Amino acid sequence: MAPIASSIEIARPPEEVFAYVTDPARLAEWQESVVSSRMEGTGPLAVGTRASVTRRVGRIERAMTAELSELSPPTSWAVRGIDGPVRGNVNGTIAPLDDGARSRLTIELDLVGYGIGKLLVPLFVRSQARKEMPTNLRNVKQRLERGA
Repeated sequence: MAPIASSIEIARPPEEVFAYVTDPARLAEWQESVVSSRMEGTGPLAVGTRASVTRRVGRIERAMTAELSELSPPTSWAVRGIDGPVRGNVNGTIAPLDDGARSRLTIELDLVGYGIGKLLVPLFVRSQARKEMPTNLRNVKQRLERGA
């Protein structure tokens, strides 16, 4: 299946958008299904950085680990799920607009099921993610434009 993709324009420079969306500690602020998240270890964000993320999928809360697989500030990043029955692979890009005064944020999500996840992805998880993605991007826009 094709990845789920969504874009939004934000009245903030790419550096601000990038810093916000790639901060594991802020995921629960803008992603509807995230209950909690934290970076594993210390130090600056780098390829290989892992985050523990607890998501609500339907009525169930499930902990999973995500790993930063690409990092090119302030224009792109990629994250891959490394455990659990449903693993999300995310590619994010930020394009500068109006000489860098504004940004276009685009996020693509590809969901891969393992074990029971092979059934869950097409039956439930994909539709939840498709509905949630535009809301998540609106949340980023609102928070950053209000000065988060």
